[in-house]
Amino acid sequence: MNASQLFVKALEHEGVTHIFGVPGEENLDFLEALRTSSITFVTTRHEQAAGFMAATYGRLTGKVGVCLSTLGPGATNFTTAAAHAQLGGMPMMMITGQKPIRKSKQGHFQIIDTVAMMRPLTKFAKQIVEGETIPTLIREAIRRAEDERPGAVLLELPEDIAAEEVGDAPLFPVYKIRRPAAEEKAIAHAVELIKNAKRPLLLIGAAANRKLTAKALREFVDATGMYFFTTQMGKGVIDERHPQYLGCAALSSKDILHCAIEQADLIINVGHDVIEKPPFFMKSNQTVIHVNYLPAEVDPIYFPQWQVIGDIGNAMWQLTEQLKEETLQFDNEYTKKIKGEIEQHLIRDVEIATFPIVPQRLVSDIRAVMPEDGIVSLDNGMYKLWFTRYYKAYQQNTILMDNALATMGAGLPAGMMVKMVYPDRKVVVVAGDGGFMMNSQDLETAVRLKLDLVIIVLVDNGYGMIDWKQKGAGMESYSLQFGNPDFVTYAQAYGAHGYRLEKTEEFKGLLQSVLGKKGVHLIEVPIDYRQNDIVFGEELKKVCPM
Repeated sequence: MNASQLFVKALEHEGVTHIFGVPGEENLDFLEALRTSSITFVTTRHEQAAGFMAATYGRLTGKVGVCLSTLGPGATNFTTAAAHAQLGGMPMMMITGQKPIRKSKQGHFQIIDTVAMMRPLTKFAKQIVEGETIPTLIREAIRRAEDERPGAVLLELPEDIAAEEVGDAPLFPVYKIRRPAAEEKAIAHAVELIKNAKRPLLLIGAAANRKLTAKALREFVDATGMYFFTTQMGKGVIDERHPQYLGCAALSSKDILHCAIEQADLIINVGHDVIEKPPFFMKSNQTVIHVNYLPAEVDPIYFPQWQVIGDIGNAMWQLTEQLKEETLQFDNEYTKKIKGEIEQHLIRDVEIATFPIVPQRLVSDIRAVMPEDGIVSLDNGMYKLWFTRYYKAYQQNTILMDNALATMGAGLPAGMMVKMVYPDRKVVVVAGDGGFMMNSQDLETAVRLKLDLVIIVLVDNGYGMIDWKQKGAGMESYSLQFGNPDFVTYAQAYGAHGYRLEKTEEFKGLLQSVLGKKGVHLIEVPIDYRQNDIVFGEELKKVCPM
C-alpha cells in the first residue's frame, strides 16, 4: 500500500468517520484512498467552512474533527478556522497538501511554509517526511488535539510522500486516558473557603461543558443552594430554568447581573479561562477559586487566590461530597432580589409587535417554538448579546456561540455540522446579513447533503455591532453600511426555500411551519436594533438595587 492508504487506514483505526474540505492535485492519492474507505468525504465550497464544520464536530463530540485542503491558498483559508478551534477549545485536525519535498517539479509555485504559518495557531504542526511514521504522527496529533485544553493540530502530507510505497506499519492502541483528580488538600481548602462565604456565586465556563461535569455541577448547586451564572460558552450546562440561575455574563461589567457579582465575596470559577471574554472584573476584596483542568493564566483582571486543578467533574463531585452534610450559612437575599430584577427585565417588551421585529420579540418567539433539545447555532453580531440575555438554554450545547475568537461566518457551517451529528433534532442558524454572506456559498453544501435546516438572516444592511460601538464612542456613523442581495431569490438559486418576513406577528408561525418541513429554509428577517442602548447601554448602568 502507499502512504495515503496507510494514512486513511490509521484514521479509520482512530474512529474518524467524516472529513470535510476542498482537495487539490496534491491530495489526489489521498482522495483515491478515501474513495474505497469507510470514511465519508464531504466536499465544501470553501476551506474555511470545512474547518468550522470540523471544529464544531469536535466541540459537540469531544472527538477530533478532520478537514482537508490542498497547499498554498487552500491551507491559508484554514487559518481562521484553526484559530476558532484553538481559542474555543475544540479538537480539530487539518490535513494539508504540499508539493513534492524530495524533487521539485515547479519551483516555488504556490509554496508557502504552511507548518510555520500554522504553528502559532495550533497545538501541534508537523510535515510528514517519511510514510511509515504516519500512524505514530496521527496518534500523537489526535492525542494532543483532544487532550485538555483541546485545540487544533496540523499534518502536512507532501505529494511525493503521499504516493510512496510503505510497509504494513503497526497501528497504535486507542484508549481513553484518565485525567488526574484534584489534590486532596486543594479540595479541603476550597471547602473551607465555601463554608466561610456569605454571598458565594458559581461561574460556569466553556471547559465545564462536558457531560459528566454538567451532572456534577447540577448536584453541587442542588446540594449547596448556591446561585450560578455562566459565560456565553457555558450556557446550558445546567438547565437555565433552575431557580438558582442568575443569567449569562454577556458583558464584562455594568449589567444587572453584575450587581450580584459585585456583592459576591466568593466566586467559584469552573471551566473559564482568560481566552474567553471576561465575565467579570475581579475586585481585590473578592476571593476567586479557579477550578479547571489547567492552572490559571493570570492577568490584571483575573488573579485567583486559590486553585483546584484536575478533572473538573471529579473536583465538583469531591466538593459536593464534603459540603452536602454541612449547614451552610449563605445570605442569598440580595442575590434573590437581583434574580427577580433580571426576570422582570426578561419579560419586558417581548410582545412588541412593531416592524421590523425587535430583538426581544425575535428571541422570545424562537425560544417558544424550539423544542427543549432543539439547537440554535449563532454567528457573531449584535444579536448574540440579545440571545445570551433572553434565550434560556434547557440542555447542554443547545445554543452554540463562539466567545473566544468570536469570528463572523461560522454560524452556517456550525449549524450544518450540528444537523449531521444530530439528524433528528431541530436546528436553527441565526446570522446577521454581514456574517451570513461570509460563508453563504455553503448553502449549496447544505442542500446537496439534504439537511433539514432553518436559517434566519437578520437584515440591518450594515455591521450593526460595530455601528453600535462606534456611536457609543461618540463618533459619527461611518463606513459600516452595505447593500444586500434579495435573500429569498438567493436561497432559491441554491435550491433552498426562501421567505421574507413582512409582519412581526407572522414570525412565530412561519418558523414553526418551516421547522416541520424537509430541506433547507432561509427566512429573511428585517430587525430593529434601536433598543441596543436601552438594554445594553447607559440606561442599565448603576441601577443596582440596595
